[in-house]
Amino acid sequence: MERLARTPVTPKGYEELQDELRKFKDEKPVVIKAIGEARDQGDLSENAEYHAARERLALIEANITKLEDIISRAQIIDPTTLSGSKVQFGATVTVYDEGRDEEITYQLVGEPEADISKNKISVMAPLGKALLGKEEGDDVKFQTPKGTRELSIVSVEYI
Repeated sequence: MERLARTPVTPKGYEELQDELRKFKDEKPVVIKAIGEARDQGDLSENAEYHAARERLALIEANITKLEDIISRAQIIDPTTLSGSKVQFGATVTVYDEGRDEEITYQLVGEPEADISKNKISVMAPLGKALLGKEEGDDVKFQTPKGTRELSIVSVEYI
């Protein structure tokens, strides 16, 4: 059997995955109870509550399976234990975008905890891949759906 690849996550990301899994596991018995109550109402073919609860249960079970898989393959890497001038997983990187005349700070994280609204980008995303191995002062080019972007690395920290 092929061994599945490890998934890098920060300690905070791992904790968030555990919390999300716990939330779904806590919700499952409530939905199962709602299915039983809806079933007791009789004709299931026209029972919207029953069908909605069944769909919700399927979604919960899919999320539990997915999260358990991610957690089982998680490789927890604490960025505060890392150092160096090169960008690697966990680095907090400040870049300057000359075209927009702004500095932006990103943290490179694993796929499960990537969230652009929190400036956490996956090491597998185009920008994440472009940053890996680079140093302060380097320029990086990467493709976006809107074309090529170029950024300059202002700083690399492990915090």
